Amino acid sequence: MEVIVRIKTLSLSAALLTGLTCSQAWAQVAWIDSASLISSTEYYTEMAGLDLGNVAVMTGGGNGANVGDPTGRNDDGFMAVSLGFSFSFYGNSYSSLYANNNGNITFGNGLAAYTPDAMEPLGANLPIIAPFFADADTRNPLSGVMHVNTTVANQAIVTWDSVGYYNQHADLLNSFQLVIRGADYTVPAGEGMIGFFWKTMGWEVGDSSGGSGGFNQSGFGTAAAIGFGDGSSNGLVLDYSMLDGVASVVQNHHIWFNISGGQPVLATAPPPPPAVPEPETYAMLLAGLGWLGFTARRRKQRNA
Repeated sequence: MEVIVRIKTLSLSAALLTGLTCSQAWAQVAWIDSASLISSTEYYTEMAGLDLGNVAVMTGGGNGANVGDPTGRNDDGFMAVSLGFSFSFYGNSYSSLYANNNGNITFGNGLAAYTPDAMEPLGANLPIIAPFFADADTRNPLSGVMHVNTTVANQAIVTWDSVGYYNQHADLLNSFQLVIRGADYTVPAGEGMIGFFWKTMGWEVGDSSGGSGGFNQSGFGTAAAIGFGDGSSNGLVLDYSMLDGVASVVQNHHIWFNISGGQPVLATAPPPPPAVPEPETYAMLLAGLGWLGFTARRRKQRNA
C-alpha cells in the first residue's frame, strides 16, 4: 500500500474559521492521509501473543479521577508510567510518560482535558501522542478500563479496552491501543517505533464535547483527534481528526510510525538493496557500453 503524507500550513482563513490567532495560524502541521491506514481486526498485543497488562490505576486527574482506585474506573484521570528506556520525541528524551484516560499519552505531566480543539493534539501545552483523543469515561460497570503493559524491554503498550464515554455511558464502546518503543528495540519488518491500533470504535464525542449518544448530533460537537503534537502547536495529524465519522474511518485499522530527527513520521519499508547482476548480465552490460562507445566515436568522426 502506498503511504501518503500531505504537508500543509494552516492559512489565515483557516485560522479565522477555527478561532486560531494569527501567530498560531502559521504552525506547521503534517496531515496523515487516511488512505495510509492498514486494515486489521486485532490489537498488536493479540498479534504478538501478549496480554493487555495491568489495569491503569490513576495517580492524578480531574474531579472523577478516582485516584488510587484499583479498579481503574475513572473520568479524566491519568497514570504516571516509568518506561525503563529512553524515548526521543520532538527534540527531547523521556524516561516516563503519563497515560491519560481520554485516549492519549503526554510527556512532562498528565492531561485531564477531554475535548480536543484546534490546538490539540497539536499542542495541549504538552508533547502528546493521541490514538483517539476524546472524552472517555470508564465509571460505568459495563465499560472496560485502560491497561498498561511494560513487560517487554524497550516497549510500552497502553490500551483503552472497550471504554465508554462521558457521562458514564456504556451503550457504545471504543477499543484502541498505542505501542511505543525505545531506540534499542529491534523493530520487525513491517512495523515501527509507534503503533496505533483500533478495533471496534462505537463513539466519537462525549456529552460535554457537544455530543449526544456518542456523536455530534447538534452540529457543534467536537469529534476525536488523532495524531502527535510537540506542545507548541506543531504536529502530525490524521486528516479525519475532529471530523464527524472519524471513528468509522479508523475502526479495524492500524498504522505504524517511526521517529526521524526526533519527529514522528510514517513508517515505510526501506528500499530493497540493488540486485547483484548475474555473470551473463555483466557481459551484456559491458557489450552495451562498448556499443555506446563505438556509436559515439562514429558520430564524432562523421561530424569532424
